Amino acid sequence: MQTNRQSDGTRINEEIRISPIRLVKTNGESVVIETAQALQLAKEEGLDLVEVSPKAKPPVCRIMDYGKYRFEQAKRAKQAKAKQHIVKMKEIKLRPKTAQNDYNYRIEQAKEFLKDGMKVRLIMQFRGREIAHTDYGRRLMDQAKIDLANYGDLDMDSRMEGNTMLSIYSPKRGSTSPKEKKEPKPVTEPMAAGEAST
Repeated sequence: MQTNRQSDGTRINEEIRISPIRLVKTNGESVVIETAQALQLAKEEGLDLVEVSPKAKPPVCRIMDYGKYRFEQAKRAKQAKAKQHIVKMKEIKLRPKTAQNDYNYRIEQAKEFLKDGMKVRLIMQFRGREIAHTDYGRRLMDQAKIDLANYGDLDMDSRMEGNTMLSIYSPKRGSTSPKEKKEPKPVTEPMAAGEAST
């Protein structure tokens, strides 16, 4: 039986000094008894007396294998963490004077990131006197909104933050990644009788 104070603050066995307690036995039966009596029952079963609800009146305790309980808790926490889907954010930078071919290249990058399940932050950077002509930048950001419409949902529309204009896209909800869609194989014409294969 464990007697050291637990790292999670749970009181077990002799650490439970309040009496009486509400004891939930291994068969699910609930009784209000003296703590010393509950400890004796736990010892007889080779298990621990664990305080599970210290703020209840009287506090609720269970008879259980505390080591196994902690192991199961840690295992569940690990599984829950593994199931969490961490969405990565990628940045695509543009300038008001970005040439068309550079714009096309960056938009293709953004599409690929969205297809791969990543978020995309589109950044329009204004330098020096360019800040006086934000309409040029906004025109490109509006074009990007059209070009990315089939690939991502707009989380944040273009807005100014200092000398940059930002918009954020997340992967299209409910759509399968185009990478998962296989191109249909070309149908070959059946060869005529006697035709030699090439």
